[in-house]
Amino acid sequence: MYFAALLARTEDGWEASDTELDDVETLSDLTELALEAASGDADDTVLVFIEQEDVWFGVVRVDGEEDPRIYVSDAAAASRSSYGEILLTDELLGREPGTGEEDDLEELTDLDGTEDGESGAYEDEAEADADAPSDSVPSGPLGDTRILEDLGLPEKELLSLRTDALSEIAEALGASEVLETVR
Repeated sequence: MYFAALLARTEDGWEASDTELDDVETLSDLTELALEAASGDADDTVLVFIEQEDVWFGVVRVDGEEDPRIYVSDAAAASRSSYGEILLTDELLGREPGTGEEDDLEELTDLDGTEDGESGAYEDEAEADADAPSDSVPSGPLGDTRILEDLGLPEKELLSLRTDALSEIAEALGASEVLETVR
């Protein structure tokens, strides 16, 4: 089950709205959606929350016309999600665009996280590391770990979040009530 919401910081506080991501195919589309949520002020901070229940979550921060900042709690898990693929850009994954490394994330792993034809069972971690493709998506957090630091959520706390993460983030930002209205 997925949940997606937009939180826009205005001079009156945070405003939340749920959002459908069905028409969003790229990070640019998501950024445009976030900018539309800004209440008339192009410099407003807008956060896009995406969560796959108890598996992974992502936060995209758009501050006016600046490039979006992205944090994903578990890149490998997100890579198996069409919504996660939106966040896992070549730049975030450390790949050079146009070099042939930009294979579809679906081709890198099956839905169970193994490569085509693999059982997923390894004798030990060294065997798993040796067989991993060099351009695979890393397991664990990826992106800007300080994305919410100036809004009240330090890097260490962000990295420690697991279940119900978006509610905890909203609470740290002082926006838990407005987020709950769209949940």
